[in-house]
Amino acid sequence: MTLAERIETVRTALEEWLRGLYHGMISHPAYEKIEAEAEDREDAFMLACFPDAFGVPSPVSYYTSELLPYLEDEFEAWERRLWDRSTLVERKGRQYHF
Repeated sequence: MTLAERIETVRTALEEWLRGLYHGMISHPAYEKIEAEAEDREDAFMLACFPDAFGVPSPVSYYTSELLPYLEDEFEAWERRLWDRSTLVERKGRQYHF
C-alpha cells in the first residue's frame, strides 16, 4: 500500500469518526429533546380541545368537535398514547430523571 492510499484510508476513517462524534454530541440528543417537547405540547393542545374524551366536562366541546375531521389521525394516536399509562409514566419519568 502506498503512502497516498494509507493517508486516504486514515482520512476516511477520521472523517467517519468525526461525523459520528458530531451526531452523538450535537444533533442526536437535541433532536430527541425537541421531539419530546413537541409531543408534550401536542398532548396539551389535544387535551384542551377534547377533554370530554377522558370524562372531563368542557363547555367548548361543541366548538372543538368541529376540529375532529382535521385532527382524526392525530386524535387516534393521541388517545392510544394517553390510555397506555405505562408509556406515559415512563416518558414523564425519563423527563424528570426518575
